[in-house]
Amino acid sequence: MKILYHHRTKAKEGQFVHIEEMLRAFRDRGHEVVVVGPHEGDHDKFGSKSLSVTLLRRFMPRPLSELAEFCYSILAFFKLRKAYLAHRPDVIYERYSLFLLAGCLFARRYGVPFLLEINAPLYAERSADGGLALKAFARWTERVAWKSADLALPVTQVLAGDVREAGVPAERIHVIHNGINEQRFSGEDDGTVRRRELGLDGRLILGFVGFAKAWHGLDQVVDVLARDGEKHNLHLLVVGDGDVLSALRQKAEAMGVGRRVSITGVVPRESVAAYVATFDIALQPRVTSYASPLKVFEYLAFGKPIIAPDQPNIREILAHENQALLFDPQDCDAFGRAILRLCEDPALRERLGENARRTIAERGFTWAGNVVRIERLISRHRGTRASLAQKTSAPHLDIAAPSTRPSAD
Repeated sequence: MKILYHHRTKAKEGQFVHIEEMLRAFRDRGHEVVVVGPHEGDHDKFGSKSLSVTLLRRFMPRPLSELAEFCYSILAFFKLRKAYLAHRPDVIYERYSLFLLAGCLFARRYGVPFLLEINAPLYAERSADGGLALKAFARWTERVAWKSADLALPVTQVLAGDVREAGVPAERIHVIHNGINEQRFSGEDDGTVRRRELGLDGRLILGFVGFAKAWHGLDQVVDVLARDGEKHNLHLLVVGDGDVLSALRQKAEAMGVGRRVSITGVVPRESVAAYVATFDIALQPRVTSYASPLKVFEYLAFGKPIIAPDQPNIREILAHENQALLFDPQDCDAFGRAILRLCEDPALRERLGENARRTIAERGFTWAGNVVRIERLISRHRGTRASLAQKTSAPHLDIAAPSTRPSAD
């Protein structure tokens, strides 16, 4: 199958990981994939942000910057057209971005099945975080994109609910959770070598992967270190970066536990697994209500007992006292209590870890598994289209059969 993969992502962060892994998985399954997206950032280091997008949003008036985002669709449309004429793909697979309508407009123009991967309700997210000037317009573009998809692929059931509320028929919505690269996160590394390199032999390591933000609540881990660090020989290992980490280190120093905190900064993507392997307890302190956190699947792959908030999108992946301890995110002390409970109960850690390791295989939480699911959805969609075409055809009349593609209105 020929796939035209379209995205507008420039920053090399978590979203880039998803793009990279899906492209690899499609190609490993033997599909020909043609990528259409921004050229900037192709050689940037992991963790870098797009300079042009940063400058655009910082110095251009917000209404104009949002219109510029929308106008990018014109350029993207012609890029898609050029790729289509050169390769004649069977489907277009797009990673959803706010104000981006090139994929759905192109699919309607050329009659190509349109698959839309939805990782976040970006209208709501940007309205809450940084604000939107053109709110009605932004919401309209989001609904047009979602409702135009032949197959809408949100990453959680929670997000699927948002897509349904936007007017997308339930039969076109199919949840595809995130996953892992089985080769990179095989779970075979026991972390011994990296522990020794870090000087953490004998420590009980509380681990976190990602770009730490204030709302993650990692400062609560420092409180645990100050209270129980000596008793359980605890150490916090943060694999990643984030604006709050300097304040986190300062708090640890002020509380006398600076030696019990290590922050790696951004590490190459291929090195992340070696760090996860060192964790004794894996932390997902907070998460947005609709997300499918990449780190959770990586923790599962290495059989790490997990501490995570008890909320619907997390319960789609983890079960309390099965692979994880789920805590009440409204209880400010619950996170710390969950950490302490696992610190004091090695048998519970082992049981949760064993269950976590099995979860990946049992539920197929891999990028390769996601591609297989998508193949089946495309095959089913083709069958539906063929059936509808037969029912609506009128061979006795010299007119074209009506289109079976959904409207973008």
